[in-house]
Amino acid sequence: MSVNFHFDLIEDKIEFFEANDIKTLEKKINVQIEHNKAILLVVHHVSHQMSIDEDGRPYFSAVVHFKAKK
Repeated sequence: MSVNFHFDLIEDKIEFFEANDIKTLEKKINVQIEHNKAILLVVHHVSHQMSIDEDGRPYFSAVVHFKAKK
């Protein structure tokens, strides 16, 4: 009996992040960058935004597009 493994490489991955302050947002993104390096993905594009919630507090979000390392 043999076991066959089939691996598909991830070529694109988009992840969303949110935090109550910019330092926490940056830390979350940096942690995920390190995780994604293990599967050979690098940052292709980052988009971020600051909003104000209904209580008047700042709210930070980001979208990070990872692509396969060439």
